[in-house]
Amino acid sequence: MASRGTLSFLLFVLLAPFVAAIKFTLPPGRVPAPKCIWNAVHTHALVIVTANVSPGPGQRVDIEIIDSTPQRNVYLSKRDINGETRLAVTAHAEGDVGVCLRNWLSPDVKITMAQNMSRTVDLDIDIGVDAVDYNAIANQESLSGLETEMRKLEGVVKEIEDELEYLKKREERFAITNLSTNRRVQNFAWFTLFSLIGLGVWQIFHLRAFFKRKYLID
Repeated sequence: MASRGTLSFLLFVLLAPFVAAIKFTLPPGRVPAPKCIWNAVHTHALVIVTANVSPGPGQRVDIEIIDSTPQRNVYLSKRDINGETRLAVTAHAEGDVGVCLRNWLSPDVKITMAQNMSRTVDLDIDIGVDAVDYNAIANQESLSGLETEMRKLEGVVKEIEDELEYLKKREERFAITNLSTNRRVQNFAWFTLFSLIGLGVWQIFHLRAFFKRKYLID
């Protein structure tokens, strides 16, 4: 019994960084600015977005899931979400995935009335291991509670290994960049030194020729 409690506590500590929950209000507008929530993800990571939108007459909430790559990939776009909406995407690249929401004001509603209107959004974003439905896996494979906890822990360890591998690759890229930068700085320093020496030698000969023309030296 104690071992299960220890495992549960360990899972909670390890899984906490992979869960994002936020509640906010969206004011309506004719051309509303998007409200985006960004989270860092790894390639092929599963992202589960659960949006619970409160009712609001004369308003339409649209949701869009994008990434931060230069291509600005749009994973999913859905119009007029109401109540609880659950969406799932898989990240294509390393970087940030953003969940963007807009609250559009209906054309038949006066813009002056929009000041007293809004819709509340309760947003949950599960990433990686926490996005996996282990209860369904346990029912499908007839796993015990301890086996389910161990399966979760295995997923957490795998995700930590992927994170460490990613950090290792980033460190290697930074090391290569630092070496390249140091080499360029060193080459520039040598170029500057030789340029100053060359300029000094040229000035000496130039002044020597000038003084000879003025018969100041032999």
